[in-house]
Amino acid sequence: MKFLPLVFRNLMRRKIRTIFTVLSIMIAFILFGALMAIRAAFSMGVEMAGADRLMVIHKVSLIQPLPISYAGRIRSADGVTDLTHANWFGAYYQNPNSFFANFAVEPESWLRMYPEFEIPEEQKKTWLANRTGAVVGADTARKFNWKVGDRVPLISPIYRKPDGSPWEFTIDGIYDSSTVGVDKTQLFFHYEYLNQTLRNESVFRDVVGWYVFRVADPSRSDQLAKEIDAMFANSPSETKTATEKAFVSDFAKQVGDIGAIMMAITAIVMAFILFVAGNAMAQSVRERINELGVLKTLGFRDGRILGLVLLESCTIAVLGGGTGLLIAWAIIAQGDPTNGLLPVFHLPGRDLAFGIALVAVLGLGTGLLPAYQASRLKIVDALRRTG
Repeated sequence: MKFLPLVFRNLMRRKIRTIFTVLSIMIAFILFGALMAIRAAFSMGVEMAGADRLMVIHKVSLIQPLPISYAGRIRSADGVTDLTHANWFGAYYQNPNSFFANFAVEPESWLRMYPEFEIPEEQKKTWLANRTGAVVGADTARKFNWKVGDRVPLISPIYRKPDGSPWEFTIDGIYDSSTVGVDKTQLFFHYEYLNQTLRNESVFRDVVGWYVFRVADPSRSDQLAKEIDAMFANSPSETKTATEKAFVSDFAKQVGDIGAIMMAITAIVMAFILFVAGNAMAQSVRERINELGVLKTLGFRDGRILGLVLLESCTIAVLGGGTGLLIAWAIIAQGDPTNGLLPVFHLPGRDLAFGIALVAVLGLGTGLLPAYQASRLKIVDALRRTG
């Protein structure tokens, strides 16, 4: 620590170069934070997917419905402990730009299947008793300023009411979650409300979008998935069963492997910054060869010279990288900048730790070669360059 004043004096020798190097590193780590937050948003569903939950969809496509009659047969399969179902409703509030995820579900079994959705008990009871009631995530309720008891009209391009009017729901509950990463932008309502309203529409009557069931032994998931699919083989609606994690992962990858793309961009940016900062450090050491010779004359050993140069490079990395991570964290803490496109927008702790590790790697990586060269200088060679 006693050599920090010397390090800072060396950094201030070329103020403009030092400032721009620090700013370059800072911007790189702000970008790192944003990319990791986006990556976390797209991989959120995969991470939250339960290992003991399996999904059953139509073999052709997710948009093809399955008969409600399949429920009893799936539930009777050996190893299935619970079952629920859902329909993608695809509605928006007021205008198409105000879109958010909404589903028709069987309330009691849905809440059993997804205990991470936390609803006050009184609100839960009200919702279960109200056929036209709905529960909405805290983030969406905050976005539209909805409160419990509000009457909310939604327009679904998929499911149109016979009279052409909007679907109206009473907000009976607002769910939150103590689990990090849970999507709090969704709305759930009674499947029976949807089914009874469209009872004269043969296409939409008594069908569901997909089933979700829980297994007693996750190690049997693959075997049980094959048994379920065999149960409905050669039927008009054949099925495809997989773990919830596999389903969500495949669904996310339909728009590309976002995680891999984000990591590739991060790697390119960090490699670029490594060259920029490394070049700046090499230039700084070349300009001070004579001074390093004087320090060696005064008794500074090779190891101490090595440490001084590494301390200088690490100081630049910490100033730039630390400030960048702090700014990125502050920006991300303000919430989703896409107005709902990313349901969860946060910087996971593991990515923050990875960023801190990158700062250390950057500091050591940019200073190691110049520091080694400086430590290997011979006094005579260094002093010869003073002239």
